[in-house]
Amino acid sequence: MTEITTLSQFLTTAKTQFQVYDLGRRVQHIDMLAFHQIESLSTPYPYPIQGHAQFAIVFWDASQQHFIWFLKLALDEQGLLSPAPRSQFIEMILAALGQDPTQPLSDEQQERLANNPFNFKPSQEKLAVFNALVRKQLGQRASSQYEFAVQYLSGQVAPAQWQHIGMQGIADVCARANEFDHEQQLVSSFDTAAIEVQIALCQCLEHLLISDTLADKILAKLQDAAPEHQAYFLRALASSAKHSQQAFEHLHGQASLDTNALISIAGRNWSVLKQDSSRSLYLEALALQPQAFFNQVFADIVAIPSLRNQLLGELRNPNRSVQLSQAIGGLFKAASK
Repeated sequence: MTEITTLSQFLTTAKTQFQVYDLGRRVQHIDMLAFHQIESLSTPYPYPIQGHAQFAIVFWDASQQHFIWFLKLALDEQGLLSPAPRSQFIEMILAALGQDPTQPLSDEQQERLANNPFNFKPSQEKLAVFNALVRKQLGQRASSQYEFAVQYLSGQVAPAQWQHIGMQGIADVCARANEFDHEQQLVSSFDTAAIEVQIALCQCLEHLLISDTLADKILAKLQDAAPEHQAYFLRALASSAKHSQQAFEHLHGQASLDTNALISIAGRNWSVLKQDSSRSLYLEALALQPQAFFNQVFADIVAIPSLRNQLLGELRNPNRSVQLSQAIGGLFKAASK
C-alpha cells in the first residue's frame, strides 16, 4: 500500500468525500485545490492564528454518516504546515483502524480520535456558524432553533423575549441570508432587536459574506454605537473591504482605535491593512499600546501571507514616528532574546 502522508490522501483512500473549513480567524470554506496546495507544502496556510492552522474537516462515506475533525496543527516560520504533527495524527488514525483506511470508523473510534492532542474546541459562535454552513452546504435542514430565530427577527415575537433565541438559530438565519426575506429581517433587526441579539448577529456575520445593504446598516450602527459595542459592529463588516475601511476611518477619526478595535482589525478586518495609509495609521495606534501588546499583535498579523511583505516593509519606513520606531526597536529586542 502507498504510504499515506497527507490528510487528503487518507480521506480519499478511505473512500470518503470531505469538505474543509478554516476556524482560526473566520469560519470560511477552503476549496479543495487550496487545501491540496497547503498539504503539499507548496503554499502557506492562508489564515494562520498564533502560529497554528485551525480547521475542521467534515467527511462522510457511502452510508452518509458524517464525521468531523477539529484540528489545530503547528505552522513553521514560513507559515507552512509542519509535517511532523500531521504525520503523527495520521499514524494515530491508522493505528485505530488497524492500518486499513478503508475500514469504517466506529463511534467508539471516532470518540477516541476526537480526544487526540491536535483536537481543539471552537468558540460557541464559531461552532454555530460552522454547523449552519455545513448543513446548508450539504443540503440539510437548519437546526431546531431556526424557526424561533426567524419569528424573533421578523418581529413576530416581542424584543424582550430575546433570552429564548439560541445562537445556533441566529447562525442559521445569517448563513441563509439569501433565502426567503431573511436579509431584510436582519437589516430590520438592527433597529428593533435587543442589543444582546444585535451583538449575537454581529458575532455570526463576521464569518459570512454579507450584502452591501446589510453592511451599510451595520456601518451606520457602528457610527452611533456605544464605545463598548463598536468592535462587534466592526468585526461584522469583515467580509467587506470597503465597509471595513470606512469603519476604520471613522474609528480613527474619533480617536477610538482602542485595544478592542486593534485586535478586531488584526483578527477579522485585516483587509484594512492592505491599504498603505491605513496600515501606517494602524501601526502608529498600535505603538501607543504597551510593548508586549504591540509585539503580540504584530507577530500575529505579520504571519498572514497576504500582509507579510507589506508589514515587513513598514519596519524600514523612514516616515514613521519616534513612538513607532521605539516600539519596533522593542520588537527586535524581544525577538533577539
